[in-house]
Amino acid sequence: MRVSVIQMSPGADKADNIAQARRLLEAAIAADRPDLVSLPEVWTCLGGTREGKLAQAEALPARDSNAAGGEAYEFLRGIARGAHVFVHGGSIQERNGPDRLYNTTVVFDPDGQEIARYRKIHLFDITTPDGTGFRESSLYSSGDEVVTFRAGDITVGAAICYDLRFAELFARLRGQGAELIMLPSAFTLQTGKDHWEPLIRARAIETQCWFAAAATCGRYLEGARAEPRFTYGHSLVADPWGQVVALASDGTGWATARVDPALTARVRRDMPVESHRKLS
Repeated sequence: MRVSVIQMSPGADKADNIAQARRLLEAAIAADRPDLVSLPEVWTCLGGTREGKLAQAEALPARDSNAAGGEAYEFLRGIARGAHVFVHGGSIQERNGPDRLYNTTVVFDPDGQEIARYRKIHLFDITTPDGTGFRESSLYSSGDEVVTFRAGDITVGAAICYDLRFAELFARLRGQGAELIMLPSAFTLQTGKDHWEPLIRARAIETQCWFAAAATCGRYLEGARAEPRFTYGHSLVADPWGQVVALASDGTGWATARVDPALTARVRRDMPVESHRKLS
């Protein structure tokens, strides 16, 4: 299976972000012919005001209903059908009542059927070394379901950004059969430069899974005061030995790698950590 992770520089305008995503997805699909493509975290609306985020969020259709969704939802479905690929939608803002959201992944198969939905479990409530505060829980509600899905012959696990710091989630995903884990992100520049690659490599080594991590990059403006903030980028694919096998350059673009089940099987056979596990 060939996997492409798309690196975007989104802002607060949903229409502009969808146009950017379309350009990058179409270019990556034409150039690399992936079987599975992924967008980053909250690529439909990064930054802006609380009111803007709520206004641009989407009410998702009931699972298995095949009903029409919002603009981003139907855009993702259309890419899947048109290119006949699996589309992992990174994450988008999902409405949760009048004044709350979920940070939600939706995944479509090559026929445009939704096959998975994951709501981010761990919310980003931290202060970065320069004193900038992030309070994701002030707007978003936490999900509570560990999610895997099938893409072709591969079991794929779902996670989003800050989830990366909680190893127990990834152990659960491995326990549910995951061989590849998708990690769409909008990692801050301050945390990303020190923690992004080491944490991904650690989780890949621990779980003996492939990781495909699509990320946002560049500057965006947050809140009514339009505070400038920066995300780290460096979208990547890592293998089950923890090696980075594909990495996006600075700026928008993508990275593509082949996920090889034979390598996964060999790593797990030669170092059978799951059979050695004593604590859970």
